[in-house]
Amino acid sequence: MTDVCFIFEVHQPFRLNRIFHQDLLSRRSVSKKDLFELYFDHRLNRYIFDRAAKKCYLPSNNIILGQIDRYKRDRKQFKVAYGISGVFIEQCERWNTDLLDSFKQLADSGCVEFLDQPYYHSLASLYGTDRSEFVEQINMHRQLMKDLFGYEPRVVENTECLYNNAIAKTVEGLGYEATVTEGTERILGWRSPNYVYRAKDSALRVLLRNYRLSDDIGFRFSSTWWEEWPLTADKYAGWLASTAGQAITIFVDYETFGEHHWPESGIHEFLKWLPDEVIKWEHLQWCTPSEVVRRNAPVGEIDVYDYNTISWADLERDPSAWIDNPMQKICYGSLKGLEQPVKATGDEDLIKLWRYLQMSDHLYYLSVKGGGPGDVHSYFNPCSSPIEAFAGYSRIISDLEARIMQELERPEFMAKRVLRQLPIGRGFTFFYEFARPSQWTVHSLDEFYSALKTVNLKSIRFHVERGDFEQWVRQVVGDDKLASKIAGLSDKKLTGEKLRKRILGVVERRLKKLQETAAKVSP
Repeated sequence: MTDVCFIFEVHQPFRLNRIFHQDLLSRRSVSKKDLFELYFDHRLNRYIFDRAAKKCYLPSNNIILGQIDRYKRDRKQFKVAYGISGVFIEQCERWNTDLLDSFKQLADSGCVEFLDQPYYHSLASLYGTDRSEFVEQINMHRQLMKDLFGYEPRVVENTECLYNNAIAKTVEGLGYEATVTEGTERILGWRSPNYVYRAKDSALRVLLRNYRLSDDIGFRFSSTWWEEWPLTADKYAGWLASTAGQAITIFVDYETFGEHHWPESGIHEFLKWLPDEVIKWEHLQWCTPSEVVRRNAPVGEIDVYDYNTISWADLERDPSAWIDNPMQKICYGSLKGLEQPVKATGDEDLIKLWRYLQMSDHLYYLSVKGGGPGDVHSYFNPCSSPIEAFAGYSRIISDLEARIMQELERPEFMAKRVLRQLPIGRGFTFFYEFARPSQWTVHSLDEFYSALKTVNLKSIRFHVERGDFEQWVRQVVGDDKLASKIAGLSDKKLTGEKLRKRILGVVERRLKKLQETAAKVSP
């Protein structure tokens, strides 16, 4: 038997407000609560969402529900899988709860699998080495699926099928069985995408999208110049039947059915009759991703280093759809750079806004590629050009950054920052004299205070005379007030335990003050 795995990506971004700067200047004051409405063009977002719901989501859901019911008691059932972004769910809750109920009906059918993904459809899997933001967004999405559908996904489809060995290891560490990515020749060579593979040095299973068969539906269905036009369900099922392998993964945007290819193209009729035409073939059966990886042993290993990261986008099938030209790199770098500052604020509103700005769509609109990929980027771009998109996006990122930094300038946040544990390499090592280090290295003001109680007096005098304590506290810890007080001690001809006692007193009073101030910040 050959498994046919049909997966739909369901996502709509919150598109940015193209006249944000003008709207900002027209207001006397702007609170954090106003920013969501100010940063995004909700009139446009609702218009596109409502249009897609009418032309695509609702009719396609009804067709799939009907076909699931038709075959539910048969030996071979019709089964599909969905990857639904958290942002799309928010739009359903905001503008069309009937559509959300329709997806809940699909969940209740028992023939639909839901996949996990980053909640905000972001590129967070490419951030840094620990990928903590990626993990947070995956966990947010997992909780959403559990709360909404009573379903806990076992398979991940990362944003835009982004994949490399490190991402696979992270996904495996979160307890998932499998992930889905692009079956490109760059990682397969002579091998076929129609088999189950294993991630490098991992038990994680990897399903590979058959991009040729997927794009026959997603891109070529209504192309009258195509030699295979018109594409009918029986013709397509015949192609599947003649395709060798364990499993054929067909993965397309859900908007394919009614939005990208309008209903007049016959796309809904194709969707309606495809289950029947596939089931007619004795050796074909519909399966969900989890069923595929449990039914089929992996035939080999997929090895994708970070520098060779793949995706399902454009001809390159790499991250260049979002991180290629200088405009994209500037915005991407700015977003990554805001992670630590925005999380340091602990402000849920600012963190959520930062995450909305991470949606891959914003960077996609900045692409200046030509040819076929350029046409696709232009088709989705709500702005007149990538330059206009960059101007609006960069202004909004800059505005958010200014508000984050303003928040961090509040005394309680400054105190919390000063009290933080410093990373390895930023600590202070006590020396007895030049080139004679002691066993003491401290990475916070707390540890500094404790070390001062017992470190050799010779070491304290050595560092006071050189101004080392002052420089470390000012330049690394970031506390000018304490640094100035410590600097003042070098003018007082203090020696022995009197010097230790005086420094301890200065540090203790400052620590107490900082701790009281930092306590005003919610954990």
